Order: sequence, then structure tokens, then C-alpha cells
Amino acid sequence: MKKVVLRRKKKRVQAPASRSTIGERVIKRKSALFLAPSFLGVLLFFVLPFGVVGFYSMVNNPVQHKFVFLDNFIYVGKNAAFRLAAANTLKFSLVAVPLVVVLSMMMAFALEQAIPWKSRFRTLLLSPMMVPIASVVLIWKVLFHYNGVVNEFVQLLGGGKIDWFKSDYAQIILVLLFIWKNLGYNMILFIAAISNVPKEIIEVAQLESAKGWQIFFFIKLRYLSSTILFVTILSLINSFKVFREVYMLTGDYPYDSLYLLQHFMNNTFRSLDYQKLSAAAIIMCLFMIVIIGILFMTENYFGKDMEDA
Repeated sequence: MKKVVLRRKKKRVQAPASRSTIGERVIKRKSALFLAPSFLGVLLFFVLPFGVVGFYSMVNNPVQHKFVFLDNFIYVGKNAAFRLAAANTLKFSLVAVPLVVVLSMMMAFALEQAIPWKSRFRTLLLSPMMVPIASVVLIWKVLFHYNGVVNEFVQLLGGGKIDWFKSDYAQIILVLLFIWKNLGYNMILFIAAISNVPKEIIEVAQLESAKGWQIFFFIKLRYLSSTILFVTILSLINSFKVFREVYMLTGDYPYDSLYLLQHFMNNTFRSLDYQKLSAAAIIMCLFMIVIIGILFMTENYFGKDMEDA
């Protein structure tokens, strides 16, 4: 009798566990069905094309498909046009991205204060987002043309005319264009992040006689670390998209300082040199992965204590 009772008890204990297991399986199956379209879309439109690019980067041409391993990468690395484009793109990103991140954060902190015309300043800084690219290019052509507004102003100051898009100042003009186009959107992201900084912690710090710069560096910046990471990655991606404006301003083969990686890839595509194009794309992708990985590790180091809090 005791054995029978024990068996019954064991069955009663195991029954709810089996029901929960069945319920979990049903939830997993439903989740898999919901995720299947997205997974297939990513596989079809992202993973598969990337695999095709990787395949073409290691063959001699798209017809023979002879495996050459790293020969295409070595050839691209020795190509003078690729090295010029990579150096210009790197130089532009290293200057433009930190500038737009720092300036947008400074503008966000400034507009967070009680200043007059605050809402109108926000609208003014957001206006470049509503302007089409063609209109932006037209504005910059009017400003920096050889007979444009800037040269007229330079002549009033006693200087001579400068062909801005074919001079050593060309990349500076591109940096100004990039900042003008992206400053407002990044500023809005920082304003939203600043509003989420706990005011209680700032009040406690002020009661403890903390100075303004200490509150800024040790509290506000620490809480803004995830937003700084996001804005930096977004600005880095946008810095590679500036090819649109440069192409509309100067065409296929601009002045040397404006020749970017996208110019190289576009011209390589037109010459149907797919293996060289694929190798350059893989190099660019690996570079982006390394940079974004470093940014994530930096943010994780400085922001982990904020997440624990």
C-alpha cells in the first residue's frame, strides 16, 4: 500500500511539470513561426549577398571562378586609388565624427538651460533634416563656387578667389556640410538622453558641494555613455554616406582630397571588376566591425556601473 501511495504522489508531482513543458514547447513553436519571416528575410537579403561578396573576393573573375584566396586583397591593398580613397575616408571620419558628436552634445546641454528662443533654435537646427540632398548641394555650390558668395566675401576682406572644391580646403568644406546636415538630429537624441539623467543624484551631488565640472564628467557623461555610443556609430555610418553629396558636387573623379572609398567602389563597379570590388567591400566591412567593436568595449567599460545602479 505504501508503494502505491508513493507512486501516486510522484505522478501528481510530475503532472504539473509536464504541462508546463508542453506549454513552453507551444510558446517556442509560435515564437519560431513569428520569427521565421524575419529570419528568412535577413538570410536572403543580408547573409546570402554577403556570402556571395566573400566568394567573389576570392576568385579570379566571375566567369572562371578560379580560387585565388587572398590575391585580390593584396592587389587592392597595393592599388594607389584604393589607398588614396581609404586615407581620405579615414581622415574625414576621424575629424567629422568626433566634431559632430561633441558639438551636438554641447548644443543639447546649451538648449537644456533656460535660454530665450529655445524652441526656435531647435527648429533652426533641425531644418537641414527637411532639406532634400539636391537642395543642400545647390546651396553649397552657391556658397563655394568660384564666383560664389564666400569668394565675394573673401574679396571684400582683401583676399583672392579660391576654387574651393579643387583646393586643399575641399575636405574642410565637406566636414562643414556633414556637421550642418547631422547636427540637429544628434542634438535631439542627446536632449532626450539628458532628460533621463536622474535629478536626485545631481541634487545629492550638489548638496555634497560637488562642482559643476564634477557633476558633468562623473554623473551626466556616465549616464550618457550609451547615447554617445549610439550617436557615434550613427555618425560613423553617415560619414560613409557623404559620397552622395560629394558625387553631386564634383562627379566621378573629384579633387584628390575628396576621392572617397565610395568613389573607388563606384568606379570599380562601372569597370565590372567584381573581384576587386568585393575585396574592397570586405576590407571596409572588417574595418567597420573593428571600430564598432572598440566603441562597444569602451562604452561597456565606462557604462557598466550605471547599468548596475
